[in-house]
Amino acid sequence: MANGSILVVDDEKLIRWSLAEVLGREGYEVAAVETGEDALRHVDANGYDLVLLDYKLPDIDGLRVLERLQHTHADVPVVMITSHSSVEHAVSAMRIGAADYVAKPFRDEDIVVRVGRVLETSRLRHQVDRLQRAQAREFGLANVVGKSPAFQKVLRVVERVLSSSDATILIQGESGTGKDVLAKAIHFAGPRGAEAFMNITCTALPETLLESELFGHEKGAFTDARTLKKGLLELAERGTVFLDEIGDMTLYLQSKLLRFLEDKTFRRVGGNKDIRVDARVIAATNKDLKALVEKGQFREDLYFRLKVIPIQIPPLRERTEDVPALVEHFVEHFNREFKKRVRGVTPDLLRRLEEYHWPGNIRELRNTIERAMILGVGELIDAEDLPIDLFDEPSQGRGRNSGALQLTRDGISLEGLERDLVQQALDLTRGNQTRAGRLLGLNRDQIRYRVEKFGLTLHRGPGSPGEVAAIEGDDQDADDA
Repeated sequence: MANGSILVVDDEKLIRWSLAEVLGREGYEVAAVETGEDALRHVDANGYDLVLLDYKLPDIDGLRVLERLQHTHADVPVVMITSHSSVEHAVSAMRIGAADYVAKPFRDEDIVVRVGRVLETSRLRHQVDRLQRAQAREFGLANVVGKSPAFQKVLRVVERVLSSSDATILIQGESGTGKDVLAKAIHFAGPRGAEAFMNITCTALPETLLESELFGHEKGAFTDARTLKKGLLELAERGTVFLDEIGDMTLYLQSKLLRFLEDKTFRRVGGNKDIRVDARVIAATNKDLKALVEKGQFREDLYFRLKVIPIQIPPLRERTEDVPALVEHFVEHFNREFKKRVRGVTPDLLRRLEEYHWPGNIRELRNTIERAMILGVGELIDAEDLPIDLFDEPSQGRGRNSGALQLTRDGISLEGLERDLVQQALDLTRGNQTRAGRLLGLNRDQIRYRVEKFGLTLHRGPGSPGEVAAIEGDDQDADDA
């Protein structure tokens, strides 16, 4: 296969022949024409990876040809051929958009090197363009699914912020609601989409490491700082920094972040020079920042600076109309990933998915469909392909009996009530702590803590101690899965 296709445009027959010979030996597929109009017709008809274009042509000069190619085939790089004394022509060509130029008389080796360099740069640019288009498809607005009234409010805000590339955005919502997905969609669908998207979770690193990751450090700033390191803010120049779980950032780092948001400058750890960066900040949290401000755990000035554009993502239980579209989206996604041809889910399963309260929100739904796609063998997913205890909850979370207990004048022991409720949940689930937690809106660790605190029995119904142990084992397996 040829290394690439090249069109040589020169009015001198000897030069056309010579270039075709030299480049042909290097593995290029070469065509040659004499006039500018012929060159334009050839590029229109065949397309080329590169055009070698002489300035002097019998009909129109090379600069005119270059200008027209820039309008019709801007992705085709052009190397201008000029006379040794026509430096101003070369400068004009570069201003118009030529990738390089070579002056006559030239050496064959010089032509080969310049052509190879320009083609390699062009290939890398095309690869970057393809990657950017792929990222836009994977992470753009098409990946944000939902037509419910609650979610349409979110999308209307997103559509407005796409036209602004500078405003700071605060995304709030429960775990699993898709805050990171929305942040990526805002970045890749907006004017900064061709630049870097830097993502860091504020709970993933201790304070000192997080500071270094965000702001970078100078050589010798601390014991292990053997070289200068640029932080995520610096690397995100013209792009976006996504700060996930911003509610867990320490007060010290909050003050440094506030300074950056105020004037777009910061200092590396151990540095004394201000660095200015043009980067948008999108922050996200599943915590109530206003409550943290009242407790003194989050800076009030930073809170107001972050919520220039606040976006509240509703939990999935408040937008169950979106479940069918989300299921379809995930089935299509995992069909591509697993190379399967699953057509969807059965009507009965879809009804049950819509009725389920999804404590883990969209992340839980996504994981559920992924598991079903891996384990299922049919064209339609049914309940047998899902986790065995997914729908094994009497209330399904809707219409839970909240606030129905009436307090009498005699009072009640809150601790005793809590003990009895936890014990009832364990009895109903035959000691399965994960399922018991779901009945009470608690996680497995919270149930385990209460079992130890109150000295509860995991299962008081019929069954042997061996059965109880087996139940505990199943519980652990369910969590690990």
